[in-house]
Amino acid sequence: MVLALVLAARPVVGHEFWIDPTDYTVAPGAPLVADLRNGEAFEGMALARIDNRFTRFEIVFDGQARAAEGRMGDRPALQITVPERPGLLVILHETTPSTLTYRDWEKFLKFAKHKNFTKAAAAHDAAGWPREGFRESYTRHAKALIAVGDGAGEDRAFGLATEFVALSNPYAADPDGRMRVRLLYDGAPRADAQVEVFDRAPDGAVSVRLTRTDAAGEAVIDITPGHDYLLDAVVLRPAADAGTSDHAPVWETLWAALSFAVPE
Repeated sequence: MVLALVLAARPVVGHEFWIDPTDYTVAPGAPLVADLRNGEAFEGMALARIDNRFTRFEIVFDGQARAAEGRMGDRPALQITVPERPGLLVILHETTPSTLTYRDWEKFLKFAKHKNFTKAAAAHDAAGWPREGFRESYTRHAKALIAVGDGAGEDRAFGLATEFVALSNPYAADPDGRMRVRLLYDGAPRADAQVEVFDRAPDGAVSVRLTRTDAAGEAVIDITPGHDYLLDAVVLRPAADAGTSDHAPVWETLWAALSFAVPE
């Protein structure tokens, strides 16, 4: 058990991080189980609950937020009983910073290109940072939308460093095949930002597409009944302590994620 907890406490380097419930729709008063996952294309490792690895882990229902209580080492990381009345339940999770080291310049260039940070390489060189052996600090800022019963209700901003806010409720009786979201960074709409959309069909097949937010920081996602969705957006910025020491990260990434499903 001790070895498992030590291994689970180590940062896991992967692309997406998301909240993955066993079922996005649960009956009032029923158990809700959800994993924290790290990986790619809606496939990833389930992480244990390690309290010093997150700064926020909360459940919000009917406007009231409470801590997502659990035990150290829990896997799935979230194991609760939902309220005994219907409504929209929101799960929030923010991690503490982790770091990774880029030993290959091409790997950084590939990441920057994939996330559409076209000026990152030039900014890196202009700052005089090394092309090998430099570090990045990263944090995760994830939300999930769960329908308790009919799932009626609205999402809102919760003050995460960066977050998606659902402007549509995917559990509404007639979602009209479109999901509107707003992307925030430091509480303000993030305009012209890339959003990666992971779409998982009932047979498990995953498709990936890109879209962008408009001038108001909003994007419209086409959705299909019976499918699960993960939205992902990344902020890349110079780290606050860049250049203060040889070991200080020079870049910082903040990953926003929103997971939800569309009932059949």
